[in-house]
Parts: sequence; structure tokens; C-alpha cells
Amino acid sequence: MKVSKFGGTSVASAQQIKKVAAIVKAEPSRKIVVVSAPGKRFDGDVKVTDLLINLSATALRDEPTEAPLAKVLGRYSEIADELGLANDIQKVIETDLMNRLQSDKSSPPLFADLIKASGEDNAAKLIAAYLTSIGLAAEYVNPFDAGLFVNGLPERAQALPEAYDRLAALGNKETITVFPGFFGYTKEGLLRTFERGGSDITGSILAAAVKAELYENFTDVDCVFAANPRVVENPVEIEQMTYREMRELSYAGFAVLHDEALMPVFKAAVPLCIRNTNNPAAPGTMIVAERNHSLRPVTGISADSGFSTLYVSKYLMNREIGFGRRLLQILEDEEISYEHIPSGIDNLSVILRSHQLTADKEQRIVDRVKTELLADDVHIRSDFSMIVLVGEGMNNTKGLTARAANAFARTGVNIEMINQGSSEVSLVFGILKEDEQKILNELYKEFFEPVLVH
Repeated sequence: MKVSKFGGTSVASAQQIKKVAAIVKAEPSRKIVVVSAPGKRFDGDVKVTDLLINLSATALRDEPTEAPLAKVLGRYSEIADELGLANDIQKVIETDLMNRLQSDKSSPPLFADLIKASGEDNAAKLIAAYLTSIGLAAEYVNPFDAGLFVNGLPERAQALPEAYDRLAALGNKETITVFPGFFGYTKEGLLRTFERGGSDITGSILAAAVKAELYENFTDVDCVFAANPRVVENPVEIEQMTYREMRELSYAGFAVLHDEALMPVFKAAVPLCIRNTNNPAAPGTMIVAERNHSLRPVTGISADSGFSTLYVSKYLMNREIGFGRRLLQILEDEEISYEHIPSGIDNLSVILRSHQLTADKEQRIVDRVKTELLADDVHIRSDFSMIVLVGEGMNNTKGLTARAANAFARTGVNIEMINQGSSEVSLVFGILKEDEQKILNELYKEFFEPVLVH
């Protein structure tokens, strides 16, 4: 049995959904289909999820919702009409959205989740109806009915261990299950969404639960590339990589897969394949537990922006027991997680995601570090990018850091921070955002382009 997840671009229009149907029909082993909300149809288009975010914000402000609601319903109506579906499914979707808008607004985050999740939920209903209309035995399944239970607030939504036992029953169904991605329910029946892009997580959870032979993640690219093709011209294709490599690359900007989606299939040892809805004949990129190492030590290079650095300096910091713990407690009090902590003898830098910070939080953090930890210098800098070199073969390769440093030297880009994990699968460089594309191209040349011999 295969679990096949189709992303937003794969279900953005009737034409795309027909491709999805052809893929499902072509292989009977594709028994569980997980779908996202309709994405962009063209450059400049708006994703249904973004339309729903606007709709929920409008409702929470107690403003008229007719116009934003009409935009959402218009997308589904257009798809349904072009698929030749009866008006019944459109009425189902309209009734569903009207009921959601009349729900309790006392908890704005839960209300926003309820509205956002309708994108995937109604897409699943519509696609199940279309698969049935072309002669396939397909059935929409609601996550609550199936047992996709998650934890409650304030922690981020994660599947509870017992959810896997309940979801395993989906593997016994004769019909094709069409399952909405992106959300689950608490045991009390409250809907909670995963992080943005969370349909990948749903697919992974289901694949692990039913012990699938393969989890297919269909998107709009033939495979995973060694670097961002929008930055690097014609990067090499990656035929096979490990879970760890994909996790590191996803963390640092590889948008092809949500980084949290790897954990369920990793634990269950279910292989994952990244494939293209628009070119299903392409083999894609296989993600497995172990692979044969090629002569190239670096598998991929990724870059992501939106980082800030909390810099703290104090003389004899290294002799002060509990300094690091107390510093992290201040961040925890502000509900901020950290990414890296490179350190020296008397100073350390805490790398943070900038979106977690506000001007008030920054000021409180700086003030508390100064007064409670008696630091000599404290400041926060923003507009950083992280460049990550990833490869299972890196830990047995000498001189790799020197080669990367030479690439930096050739471009004149300054390294603001360098960090290597204990597994030595990745090497992280912090740089100014403005230098991101320049150094990404130079590192690609260093590790992927052949040396010309004259």
C-alpha cells in the first residue's frame, strides 16, 4: 500500500485534479490520498489558505465576510464546474464554511485554525466526489472520525501516540481514502492545524500508521535538487538521500518538504519519494534510512533568511555555573525557541528566528540579560541568513571546511557564525542576508562543478 500526498499546486485547478486522478487510477496500490488546499494556479494568484486567513481575520474583527467568503467559494465552484460535478458538492462546501464562520470566537487561534483547515477539508470532499464520478471507489474521511488526535494548546500541534493505532485501521479499507491534510483534533473535538505546509506531516503520519510500503509526496518538481534552481543555474538532481540529509536541507529553506514531516516515516522506516504531479513518469528523489555514499561528500546546499542573533558577552562566563540555563530561561519566558548557540570563552550567540521577535520582546530580553546575568554586552542583530552544507559523507572528508572557507574568501563574504553538529552531517554558516545568493552560487561551484584541467 502507498500513501500519496498531493500539494497545493497539484490540486490548484480542475486540470491539475484530473492529473491527480490519473495518477491514483494508474496504480491500485495508492489507497490513501492526502490533499492540500488549492494553491496558486499562476504567478500572482492567491492560495486558498491565504484567502481563508483573510476570511478568518475579517470575521474576528466583526466585519462583513461576504466578499472574502465569495472569493473562497468562487475557487471551489470554478473547480467543481470544470470537473463536471453536480451542484451538491458546492452546497456542501458553502454550508460547511457558513457553519465555521458561526463558530465560537472566544479563542481567536482556534477559530483561525477552524477556518484555515476548511481549505484542505473541502478539497478532500471535492476530490473524493470527482474520483467517484469517474468510477473509482473513493471516500472522504474526516480526521476526527479516523482518530487523528493531537495535543492541545499552547504547544504546537503534534499527533498523539495513540493516533497511530487508530489510524492504522485505514490500511484495511477496500476503497480509496481521501484524507484532508494540515489538521487534526484534540480528544475533546477541538480542531488544531499543524504548521504551514502541514499536509506533508499528515501524509507522513498516515504512512507510518498503516506501515505503507512507500510515502509519495507529489509536488511541482521532478526531484530534489542539490541547490535552489531559482538561484543556481541547472543544479544537479539528487536521486537518493537519507532522512537526516533531507531534514537538514528542509530546515534551511528546501521548501519541497516540511521538515517536521520526516519524523513519522523515519521512525517507522517508511521510504519517501518526492515526485512531480505534472511529470509522474519521472522517478523522483528517494529518501531512505541509509544510502550508498557517492564520491561527492556534499549532497546539497541550502539557504534560508529571517534569522536574528542575540549576542551576549561577559568576562569569565565559562566559570559561571548555570549561565546558559538562565539565559535560555529568559527566552523560554518570552516563548522563543533557539536554532544554534555558537560560543567562545566569554561570549555566545543565540541564533533565533526573527518572526518570533517583536520590538518589545527584544527590549525585555536585552534588559533582563543585563540586569539578571550582569552581562558586559548584550545586543540583537537581524537580517541574517543561514547557509547549510549537507551530506552523509562529510564526516569522513578532510579539508571540507577549508574548501568552504576558500569559497567565502573568493567572494569576500564575511562569515558571521559557523556551527557544525555533532553528527557532522551538516555545516552551518551565518552570513548577512544580502550576501546569500552570491555565496550560494560560489559554494555550489566549489562542491558540485567539475574542475577543468588545462
